[in-house]
Amino acid sequence: MFRKIVTAIIVVPLAAVIIAFAVANREIVTVSFDPFSSTSPAYAATLPLFAVILLVLIIGVVVGGVAAWLRQSKWRRSARQLEAENRTLRAELDAIRRRFAVHEPAAPPPTTTFFDPTVTPVIPPPAP
Repeated sequence: MFRKIVTAIIVVPLAAVIIAFAVANREIVTVSFDPFSSTSPAYAATLPLFAVILLVLIIGVVVGGVAAWLRQSKWRRSARQLEAENRTLRAELDAIRRRFAVHEPAAPPPTTTFFDPTVTPVIPPPAP
């Protein structure tokens, strides 16, 4: 519920700002992708100014995300190696615990008296 409220608090004003930006920048602009001919470009797109700016913003976010993901590859690799080592060490520790496990004797049957001289107390050895 808290996440929905926070999302609404962030998304609603952001949407209002984007809509206001789009309304204020409706002028049509021509974007040319031909650096050699400005009069008759090989490829040109005629779009509203807000569409050009939002498209460039989206491309920038995607390129930045990819760059950050690529730079973090060494940390992800290190985390995978440490996780594999952790699994191996836990398996080895479990094997050692099974090998050196101290088997405790079964509890004696309950008696009706508080003191039974026939039962000898068993003290387990100290844990390693």
